[in-house]
Amino acid sequence: MRVLAAMSGGVDSAVAAARAVDSGHDVTGVHLALSRDPAGRGSGSRGCCSVADAHDARRACDALGVPFYIWDMAERFAVDVIEDFTASYAAGRTPNPCIRCNERIKFSALLDRALALGFDALVTGHYARRVDAPDGPALHRAADLAKDQSYVLSTVRRDRLARALFPIGDSHDKDDVRAEAAARGLSVAAKPDSNDICFIPDGDTAQWLTGRIGAAPGPVVDTAGREVGRHHGAYAFTVGQRRGLALDRPAHDGRPRYVLSIEPVTRTVTVGGVEEMQVTRLVTGSPSWLAPPPQRGSGVLVQTRAHGRPQQAVVTALGEAGITLDLEHPIPAVAPGQTVALYEGARVLCGATLVSCEGSAT
Repeated sequence: MRVLAAMSGGVDSAVAAARAVDSGHDVTGVHLALSRDPAGRGSGSRGCCSVADAHDARRACDALGVPFYIWDMAERFAVDVIEDFTASYAAGRTPNPCIRCNERIKFSALLDRALALGFDALVTGHYARRVDAPDGPALHRAADLAKDQSYVLSTVRRDRLARALFPIGDSHDKDDVRAEAAARGLSVAAKPDSNDICFIPDGDTAQWLTGRIGAAPGPVVDTAGREVGRHHGAYAFTVGQRRGLALDRPAHDGRPRYVLSIEPVTRTVTVGGVEEMQVTRLVTGSPSWLAPPPQRGSGVLVQTRAHGRPQQAVVTALGEAGITLDLEHPIPAVAPGQTVALYEGARVLCGATLVSCEGSAT
């Protein structure tokens, strides 16, 4: 097949491209320029969009002997990922920009362009597996559960999954991938993993949001409605946050307090004890199905964070508008805007955005 390999400049995408070459595919590498100011992102960045990352991607393709291109998708990324991220926080939600990037950039804009140019499939360095099931292409967890990235792919459309190849999904250990890269002479073999939001390379999300949204002061209250502090912007908080609350009044029992909910209209942040964070029911928006939907009353596994522990749940309502899930055991610190991924064993059933939850102050 003629395949396009998405090259982030990291070791995973480089080895994925190398394995695609070994499989006999006609491989072309492409690095996405997603930053409007790539010159301002130097080698110290731990994201995946710097000039240094582009150079690393080029060197990997040179070592593999495959063509290499840089495609500018900065404007699309700004609208579909950065603006969505900002608007979500301003509305009191907690988004995952990596999920939006995979859904709207890699498996939408990039794949569309690849198909228009005559490529048959997209190769990425995701730790996930595409399995050809009797009912069509299925997304499964990676062999290395510690690195599994199926959660961040859970909202990708099924017809897009059919055009995806994940060559490192069967790898059982990241160290093996690095060793393979070194054996192949790839200079990125020891390159650290990217672990920041790529457009916030210093990791200070609150400061970044303040610069884009501006000051929006409001009260911090307890569950009885008593004001216990003030803030400069509710968007700077996330449900479950404990540090940086700047409370003027301690809890009456002296125990730590956590963010329970964020009300953007009144700019109110509500805090309370850890027991008040517990959630027992999740209600999602419209799901993106990657498998036949389960029956009402079925048991499924639910994951609400990229590396979160899957939780047992029962599907109590199911429709085009969304899913209601009753959790077998309460879980803490779940917020509207997070992605909820449903699993049946290792297979991803769907991904959907959480719109509300019950059993907490939210």
